[in-house]
Amino acid sequence: MAGWVALAIVVALVVWAVVIYNDLVALRNGFKNAFAQIDVQLKRRYDLIPNLVETAKGYIKHERETLEAVIRARNAAVAAAQAAGAKPGDPAAMQGLSQADGALSGVLGRLFALAEAYPDLKANQNMLAVQEELASTENKVAFARQAYNDAVMGYNTKRESFPDNLFAGPFGFAAAELLQATESAEERKAPKVSF
Repeated sequence: MAGWVALAIVVALVVWAVVIYNDLVALRNGFKNAFAQIDVQLKRRYDLIPNLVETAKGYIKHERETLEAVIRARNAAVAAAQAAGAKPGDPAAMQGLSQADGALSGVLGRLFALAEAYPDLKANQNMLAVQEELASTENKVAFARQAYNDAVMGYNTKRESFPDNLFAGPFGFAAAELLQATESAEERKAPKVSF
């Protein structure tokens, strides 16, 4: 009888370990899938930027430096996204992506501000269409980032909770990094509006 009880305990422990392991695998795959959704939207964003630059080029001929900065920032963001896609959740890759994406957003903001000074460019149908597509894509990126961060939080919570943490480390379930905004404290302040 004691042998059967011992065997039942061993089987229960093995089943319990398998369930924990499978839950961790499912959560890890979930945040990797969530990152893949971000990657799809970022690719769309990066594909729209050359169209924006080409449209603006004809109107802003003497603003070459800004246009080149946009292309450089786009290329850096593409490279960072590829590195992050190879290692979703990796702290260095996520930080690199956040920084490159922040730099790209900054130069795009400068380009849009510059476009305001050119009424013909501001009214150009191609420019308006690309700006609308970029705005729509930015919203999709924001939602995808939120889903990714939610998936990472669930995974990290599971891997840090007892008794799951006893299995997470030995089986290679490393902590995943959240995607965070890269703006400084000054940039995070709400803008002051006065009339």
